[in-house]
Amino acid sequence: MVHIEDSERIQLTPVPAFSDNYIWVLSKGRRAVVVDPGEAAPIEKLLKEYQLTLDSILITHHHPDHVGGVLQLKQATGATVYGPLGETLPVCDVPLKEGDEIALDAFNLDLTVLDIPGHTAGHIAYFGYIEPNTPAVFCGDTLFAGGCGRLFEGTPAQMVNSLAKLKELPLETLVCCAHEYTLSNLRWALKVEPDNPALHKRWESAQQLRDKGLPTLPSTIGLELETNPFLRPLQETVAQSAQNWAGRPLTSAVAVFASLREWKNNT
Repeated sequence: MVHIEDSERIQLTPVPAFSDNYIWVLSKGRRAVVVDPGEAAPIEKLLKEYQLTLDSILITHHHPDHVGGVLQLKQATGATVYGPLGETLPVCDVPLKEGDEIALDAFNLDLTVLDIPGHTAGHIAYFGYIEPNTPAVFCGDTLFAGGCGRLFEGTPAQMVNSLAKLKELPLETLVCCAHEYTLSNLRWALKVEPDNPALHKRWESAQQLRDKGLPTLPSTIGLELETNPFLRPLQETVAQSAQNWAGRPLTSAVAVFASLREWKNNT
């Protein structure tokens, strides 16, 4: 159940869509911004229920489950649409690339753009402080809770580089990814790192949240560094597990990552 308050502080809300997507909503007072609206209906319902005005739409990449509702919402609200420069989108008023910044004045929020290709060729992320001590990153399908995106258009080397950019963000950064894949990802991660106590603790916590019908997101960069094998391809335990699965020596972070990604694809 989604609940939004009429607050002068920015609220961050994951709105369920399809079977396992989340559309992230930033709201403050009666204004709203949405990230990756794959369908319009859940957002139209939310705007009506809470009498919100949609100011902006942020897009991370071109896949239909992230852009399917953009045109309808644009036509209904006139919201400004931001998206990756290098991808074909239903509509995009402001094309963006790494280093660009967005000033969302109604929210007193500035977002910086990161290029994070791998899942798609032009995938971007948005990073900023939604409150003075609350950094957040909207990373689409690049980094997941306990996992990462499949490589539909990019290479393992690109994804390793993209994840490295996200790893450099502050540890407390909220990871606002776009799918509820956490249990599946952690189940696999436990095969990679069966002796990781932080991972076991996270698995139990995620199960409890899902049993109650609650989101497991947002995560944090710090939690991902402790429990997500894709972020630690050079850690000995992770590399050894990947090598055992591959059945051959793996001599670089990219080789370990590629093995991990193939392993996860086959589970």
